[in-house]
Amino acid sequence: MTSVLLALGNSAIAEECYGIVLAGENDCATSLNVCAGHSLEDGQVDAYVDIPSGLCAKLVGGSLEPK
Repeated sequence: MTSVLLALGNSAIAEECYGIVLAGENDCATSLNVCAGHSLEDGQVDAYVDIPSGLCAKLVGGSLEPK
């Protein structure tokens, strides 16, 4: 997803979307680890990725807040 934001350039507004990340692909630390890229499972509810604003609400399992 980060590559999507890079492709859109500075005009894209990002939001943190929780619950949709693939294992090992999160953008920042979670309650269970201290580093990006260390999520333990697909769909981990406290791990997020930055995606274009407005997209998270349209994704199954997506949340703007950690669960």
